[in-house]
Parts: sequence; C-alpha cells; structure tokens
Amino acid sequence: MERYKDFIDDLKEFVENPRIRFNEPMKNHTSFKIGGCADILVLPQNSEQVLSIIKLCRARNIPYFIMGNGSNLLVRDKGMRAVVIKTFNCLKHLEVSADYIECESGVLLSKLANAAWEHGLTGLEFAAGIPGTLGGAVVMNAGAYGGEIKDVIIETRYIDEDGICRTAKGEQHQFGYRTSMFQGTNKFVLSAKFQLDCGNKDEIKEKMGYLNQCRKDKQPLELPSAGSVFRRPEGYFAGKLIQDSGLRGYRIGGAEVSQKHCGFIVNSENATAQDVLDLIKHIQQTVKEKFGVELQTEIKAVGEE
Repeated sequence: MERYKDFIDDLKEFVENPRIRFNEPMKNHTSFKIGGCADILVLPQNSEQVLSIIKLCRARNIPYFIMGNGSNLLVRDKGMRAVVIKTFNCLKHLEVSADYIECESGVLLSKLANAAWEHGLTGLEFAAGIPGTLGGAVVMNAGAYGGEIKDVIIETRYIDEDGICRTAKGEQHQFGYRTSMFQGTNKFVLSAKFQLDCGNKDEIKEKMGYLNQCRKDKQPLELPSAGSVFRRPEGYFAGKLIQDSGLRGYRIGGAEVSQKHCGFIVNSENATAQDVLDLIKHIQQTVKEKFGVELQTEIKAVGEE
C-alpha cells in the first residue's frame, strides 16, 4: 500500500475514514459473489466527492474504476490494483417534476421505475426488474421486454476524460444495441433526465408485475449471476444457441450454464472468476463450431490477469 500513502492522506481530507476500505473483497460488491480484493474501495457521499476522487487519482497517477452495484461485473481472482469508486447507494438523489424524472447514477433502475409508477408516469415499466443502477444502464443502453433506456432518456450529465462536467442530449448519446457514447471510455455518468408519458397507475403496476413475473419464471434469480452473459447476435438468441449446442447445465468448477436459462452463467458452488472465464470461452468455441456464430460478452470482466 506504500504507493497509495500520499493519495490516502489527501483522500482522508474530504472522505470520512469509514467510507474508505483497504484490501476489500470484491465478491462482497458483485451480484456474481466472485472476485479478489481491490486495493482501495471508496464509498463517496455525493457527485462532488466523486469528481474530487477522480481528480485526485489523476493527479497522483493512480488507476481508478467506477462501479454501480456490480450487477454486470466479473472481477478476476487476483483482484484490482486500483481505487474502486462505488456509486450505488451514494449517488441516489431522485426528483419527479410533471412528466420528467431526474436522478443520479447510483439509483437502482427498480427504484426509478417505482418512482415513475407512483407519479402515474409510463415508459419505464421495462426497467422494473433490471438489477443494475442508472449509470450502468445508460452506458450500455439497458433494456428488456421491448423497452430501452434510449426510448425515454433526454439528457445525461457526465464527467469527461478531462474531468469536466458536460451534458449529452438526444442523439449525442449515440445509443445502439447495448452501447452508447460512454462505453469503452473514461466518461462517467453523473445523472440523467427522462421524459415520460402520463398513464394509468393501475395499468402501469399491472405491467410491471407481469414483467417481473416473467423474469422470475424465466431467469435463475435464485443463484448468483451477472445477468445475460452474451449480447444477442443478429438473427439469433444467445440462450437458444447455447441450449441447442447441448450446453445446458455444463459446468467448469463452480460455474454452470443455467438449467433455467442458458444465456446465464450461475455461481452454483463457490465459482472462481477463472471458472466463469473458462466456461465463457468454452461456450463461445462450441457455438462457433456448431453454428458459425461468434458470441460477444455483455458482462464486463475487470481486474488483474
């Protein structure tokens, strides 16, 4: 930890000591329940602290990684030689005005969808069962059951690569299937604004309940996972390709192709990140051999290789 000494001294000037954790097991911060230790994990209290931490990391030449609630994340077994900034339950301000909702990036999509329902606003029902936070959802244009973030978002506040706060509007987001202008960059989403339609609260609630039930019936929510592992290949469904390749229930170590939905890999018995990565590679090779389709991952693998 010697390399972090000056950094930590500076960090403690504006972040309370209990919100700074050292050698923090990342398995405690991912839905996969997998991952080695991060050198430092910080739990900021607001967007100003996030910006200050980023600026400090850059000034000290310290690698950093920003995460939400870890629902789409696989941390490698050797952990992360970096400062991890966790926004979930930190950047959580949400405000509803007329047919608009503004909220910060650490807000769960389920909370956002519920806020829309409570105010009789329709358009976010699809998000009710998605387990991630707003920030990650914007970055990957999250969607389900025919709805996507791009359908309802109108602007996003973010920090660019130079540490400057900016705003993206409309087509500037460059949304595509599970992608946006933020993906693969050091831009960090601070908050977003949505425009919705007025609707019937009972109908909104009924639709949310129906979609949540569909998710429970079709997805292995009872076991740790990171959601759908692969992007949908054009003209196909990843889960169907994996199933038709005879891989339902296939295991490597504690990682298993879900018996319930073959598009998921579950942590069925103390899986390591390497178990998951090896299983992903085996699935990709098998599907390529049988169907000539190259599956691309949707989950994000991070950490020391």
